Amino acid sequence: MTTFFRRQRQGRIIPGFGLTMGISISLLSLLVLIPLASVLVYSLHLSASDYLNLVKNDGIRNAFITSISCSLLAALINCVFGLILAWVLVRYEFPGKRLLNSFIELPFALPTAVAGITLSKLYSDTGFIGEPFAQLGIAIAYTKIGLTIALIFVGIPFVVRSIQPVLEKLDPSYEEAGNMLGASPFTIFRRIILPELRPAILTGFGLAFARGLGEYGSVIYISGNSAKNSTQVVSYVIMQKLNYVDYASATTIALAMLVIAFVTLFAINMVQVRQARRVQ
Repeated sequence: MTTFFRRQRQGRIIPGFGLTMGISISLLSLLVLIPLASVLVYSLHLSASDYLNLVKNDGIRNAFITSISCSLLAALINCVFGLILAWVLVRYEFPGKRLLNSFIELPFALPTAVAGITLSKLYSDTGFIGEPFAQLGIAIAYTKIGLTIALIFVGIPFVVRSIQPVLEKLDPSYEEAGNMLGASPFTIFRRIILPELRPAILTGFGLAFARGLGEYGSVIYISGNSAKNSTQVVSYVIMQKLNYVDYASATTIALAMLVIAFVTLFAINMVQVRQARRVQ
């Protein structure tokens, strides 16, 4: 027993459990728990009738519908194209592969406001991509289409980076066995590859959906923020409430967003736990 504890002490690189746990809890409280608790406290300033008025407000309700529907659609599209991108980056060798792989991280490094301005100019009626569609009578910028495109842009790295490491570790012998047994490529993908990738796809979907739900900088310009056309997002409505010094309403809406984000992340964790048990 003494030898066991001695080995544990020798294996420690940073200070002991008590100090590191104290630092971790302190940072977690200052950066996460206390701010979240303040959102809950401010939201409790509203009465039940005030809550009902917020729910009945057409602008707020439409903002929630727009944010959730566009984020959901963008996350679904990202799952398809993110899987294709990850597959190409893992399974093929081609010139410029490292450059393409680095471009996946661009939405993380690029300021979201810059992305929003660039996308709005690119997809406007006079933009390089938006002009041909405008001639066909299809408006992209300042519509839900443009809003969804912006959410696809900011969400695609989450899906690619969730699927990529799983594909890299996937044992090719299972695919070879399926091929030797006469299975078609589609059957091999559906019965062998896809079950292994499903948890990673769901994780990427959840992260992209949560990011899109709270996105502000990249959508504030391309969405148009029109209550009439239902292109306002929840983050913009919260900013409006803050500008009007209506902190109680802003924090109440933020609390609803927080609950949705927590439910999404909880579902992601359940998927990961289930996958870990299945692997063991």
